[in-house]
Amino acid sequence: MQRIKKGDLVQVISGADRGKQGRVIAVDAEQGRVRVEKVRLQKRHLKPGRKGARQGGIIEQEGYVHASNVMLVNAEGQPSRLRVEGQGERRARVFVRGGEAVPEPAI
Repeated sequence: MQRIKKGDLVQVISGADRGKQGRVIAVDAEQGRVRVEKVRLQKRHLKPGRKGARQGGIIEQEGYVHASNVMLVNAEGQPSRLRVEGQGERRARVFVRGGEAVPEPAI
């Protein structure tokens, strides 16, 4: 079971973007990296005509951040560690701080 899923609200805990919060856009489980909105913005220079009828120009795009550098944010807006508990036949993600279950991300 993955600890961080697409749509989760996370906060960056280390690096140049430390303290920024945002939703997870993509998860690369193989590399252990996540892409968070408005974090680690990179500029891409595109020629006109690429990818359909797109105009050329400079596009800002989020880069990947290692999953160990982000923490889920609980209902109080505080970053919290996570643990996985078995509840009957199901496994649930639970915040260590507070003990409430992590809400399922709305995608």
